[in-house]
Amino acid sequence: MTDSQSRLDRIRQRLEQANVDALLVTNPHNRRYASGFTGSNGWLLIAAQDSIAPKLATDFRYLEQAAQESPEFEIVNMKGEMDKWWGELAKPLGRCRLGFESHDMTVAAHKRLRDINAKLPASQRPALVQTDQIIEQVRALKDETELSLLQQAVKLTDDAFAHAQQTMQPGWTEQRVSWEIEQSARSSGAEGMAFESIVAAGTWGARPHARPREEAICEGQPIVIDMGARYRGYCADMTRTIVLGDHDDTFPRIYDIVLAAHETAAQMVEPGMSGKDADQLARQVIIDAGYGEQFGHGLGHGVGLQIHEKPYLGLTSKDPLEAGMVITIEPGIYLPEWGGVRIEDMGLLDEDGFHSFTGTPKLRMLT
Repeated sequence: MTDSQSRLDRIRQRLEQANVDALLVTNPHNRRYASGFTGSNGWLLIAAQDSIAPKLATDFRYLEQAAQESPEFEIVNMKGEMDKWWGELAKPLGRCRLGFESHDMTVAAHKRLRDINAKLPASQRPALVQTDQIIEQVRALKDETELSLLQQAVKLTDDAFAHAQQTMQPGWTEQRVSWEIEQSARSSGAEGMAFESIVAAGTWGARPHARPREEAICEGQPIVIDMGARYRGYCADMTRTIVLGDHDDTFPRIYDIVLAAHETAAQMVEPGMSGKDADQLARQVIIDAGYGEQFGHGLGHGVGLQIHEKPYLGLTSKDPLEAGMVITIEPGIYLPEWGGVRIEDMGLLDEDGFHSFTGTPKLRMLT
């Protein structure tokens, strides 16, 4: 069975649970996951019954590509306005409950779809039904192909970080370090970065999502580097906090608290927990050290075709953690007058616990 066939089977099971007869897929990441199609324009129609062939509608630019990348799908040419081809796409369904991705489709797109759908003969007109993240729930559990691609993305990330760490010097700007990371990742086979690399030195590191500046990095400053390569569509995510030269007395003290929080969560997280339960494992270590208010974001998140996927690991998360998920563990402490420390690994959660894909060593400080 191909990856696409296996994924379609899992999606169809979810359709039955959601009480819809078919799903209209407009989210580009869900489209790629379900069909393998990497073009920039297209809709999928997946019926709950496997006797109805799944369809991929795209425009002239991608017809040949779609046929090659998505052999399990019947290709529909999006020729002309939507009212010219919508009937062909929806015809096999007849009167049924057709789910649409309410979290992805805009109000304007929904109105247009509703109006065009209403013009179909009653016997061929599906009823549009709102659904919530059906395919995202399937994507949360990674198959073997995905795990292999994610591990390769992480390796590219490890290698790019090692290159930057060995090359960078005091006086380099944050932007130069970011560019060095990207050049290294791309030259090793990455498609690009999964997100703009964060390189934040000194007090700038107290901003968890700081953007790199044209500011020189000084010796002794804590430097938060959050980065991830993208490989064949799949993302990596890693954070390390380092210092060039001698550090002050604050650095080892804060670093060791964050490291203890990270290792506690990495060793104790397990399937069956909620995202909130996992978050609390690390958060309690930081609270007990007196820095609870300085850890203002969640512990982690799922990673795959997107850098942030289900599940979410945080204070308010009810997401169940299951074996087969790939997650990050990334506690941090942020002191506006000094800077920040964050340590992040990414890996697989299985029945035996968390297994990090990240190979970059962590500092071992002696306070």
